[in-house]
Amino acid sequence: MAVVTLDGGMHTVGSAREPFSIQSVSKVHTLTLALEAVGDALWERVGREPSGNPFNSLIQLEYENGIPRNPFINAGALVVADVLVSHLRDPERVVLDFMRARGGNPQIGRDSAVDDRTRRDSHRNRALAHFIRSFGNLVNDVDRVLALYSFHCALRMDCVDLARSVLFLADRGRCPSSDDPVTSAEFATRINAVMLTCGTYDAAGEFAFYVGLPAKSGVGGGIVAVVPGLMGLCVWSPALDDKGNSLLGAYALHRFTRMTGLSVF
Repeated sequence: MAVVTLDGGMHTVGSAREPFSIQSVSKVHTLTLALEAVGDALWERVGREPSGNPFNSLIQLEYENGIPRNPFINAGALVVADVLVSHLRDPERVVLDFMRARGGNPQIGRDSAVDDRTRRDSHRNRALAHFIRSFGNLVNDVDRVLALYSFHCALRMDCVDLARSVLFLADRGRCPSSDDPVTSAEFATRINAVMLTCGTYDAAGEFAFYVGLPAKSGVGGGIVAVVPGLMGLCVWSPALDDKGNSLLGAYALHRFTRMTGLSVF
């Protein structure tokens, strides 16, 4: 676990410097880039509601005309990737540079084995992408969109990198080390809101109840969280619960907010 404060303080415990595949944690950052690219027009293509279904479910797309419930389930992240492919000349390079800048670590890179495996075995994501495309909500080549999605999920970072990477969301969209804007204060507020309500798959209600922080999990076992105005956090423990969230990571964040009183509620 790592805690990084806006004034530069850092506190770690356990294997906080062990890199791991960040998986869906990266969707916070691609959402930020997509909002910078197209602004609120993004919400015409993806919703802001909890899904109530598993992160890779196809069920709701049929009833909701190919509009994913939120940008953090797989279907929504594919639409976000489609936006980035449309608006960035080299989206993989932009995403990588963004993650290195936010994490303060120029060595952040792709786990090629994870990336290759994801591209080879992504039958459900491929089905999601084609289904969304059938409704006209995905405009680029499916393979190109899947390649970007796989790339950003396969990035390797450690808890310190990831805690630093969400500090701009704790500081109204600004990079605390340089005071440069990363995104607008308005977008930072909205991203935090979607993290709180949708960031931990179909366990978001339970997570808000027990932890009470904007957060985003990934099936690599990582969870990032934000205490607005104070700090970014990251926990990592690979064993997952039945919703795809780190079991001990969620408990650690629960204990953290109970012991410190830093829940947003």
